[in-house]
Amino acid sequence: MCGRYVVASEPVQLAERFAAVDRTDGAVRVDYNVTPTKTVPIVVERGGQRTIRPVRWGLIPTWAKQADSGPPLINARAETLTSKPSFAESAARRRCLMPATGWYEWRPDDSRRQPFLCTRSDGAELAMAAVFSAWLPPGERQPLVTCAVVTTEAFGELADVHPRMPLVLPASRWGEWLDQQRTEVTGLLEPDPAVYRALEIRPVSTEVNNMRNNHPGLLERVEPAPEPAEQAVLFGS
Repeated sequence: MCGRYVVASEPVQLAERFAAVDRTDGAVRVDYNVTPTKTVPIVVERGGQRTIRPVRWGLIPTWAKQADSGPPLINARAETLTSKPSFAESAARRRCLMPATGWYEWRPDDSRRQPFLCTRSDGAELAMAAVFSAWLPPGERQPLVTCAVVTTEAFGELADVHPRMPLVLPASRWGEWLDQQRTEVTGLLEPDPAVYRALEIRPVSTEVNNMRNNHPGLLERVEPAPEPAEQAVLFGS
């Protein structure tokens, strides 16, 4: 899954990276600890123009009656993306990229909550496949635009940390993914091994666990504390 990530580039830098026009109007900024429901930058393409837009992380389907009817839909599984009602419409017509310097992950069975950062060794921004939705709140004229990261089954070193991972697209697939005229995307949902071979996974500070912590130091390698030794048996059977 992807529950925290990093955007260490300003919107103007993202616009250059993705050959897009910055339309964020100051609504997003560098964030070293992005958490659900924050305003985040996405890349969309409409009318032949690619732009960077600010949206809320946590998709609200167009047919939802209210915004907070349950946990935010921050992830969309690739295996059910085109069939699950919450995401099917967006998968066909409202796809985007979520720029990320990397994402944080935790081993599900680690009681220490040791975070790991998955990122490119050269620091270049990744393009996480994503979908978005424009939900119109009752009585309002302005829609609330929200998004979700597409995730897939992890493999290799990534699988040693967590069984799921974001679907990171190579630059060669960006245009196809953003193409509004393309409604069938099954062929784009297979992860490209070359993209993941360019990643490194490093332990980082447990400061990441507190969503209020937000500074560049969160990206630095920090060797994890040793796992606690098994407690001695105090009483026999």
